[in-house]
Amino acid sequence: MNPDDKICYCYHVSMRKLVNFSLRTKPKRASQMAECLGAGTGCGWCIPVLEKIADDPERFSADPMTPEEYAERRKAYIASDEKNTFGAGDS
Repeated sequence: MNPDDKICYCYHVSMRKLVNFSLRTKPKRASQMAECLGAGTGCGWCIPVLEKIADDPERFSADPMTPEEYAERRKAYIASDEKNTFGAGDS
């Protein structure tokens, strides 16, 4: 994935915006990534990626999948009963 590819499909937030937000604000909890245009507050699909970005934005590297693969995995996630949430005690 490239820096301008969407990570949060619900709110159309790119990886570049999320990484820059994390570098600028240094969130203490991954859930604070939601302050970046609402990322993670829609379907929840992007929460695992937001957690990785918040943990270490300077070294963050997206999974080596294409944007199309990412979108297909999101489609399967939406169809499943699985729901991602921010980590316990991370509100």
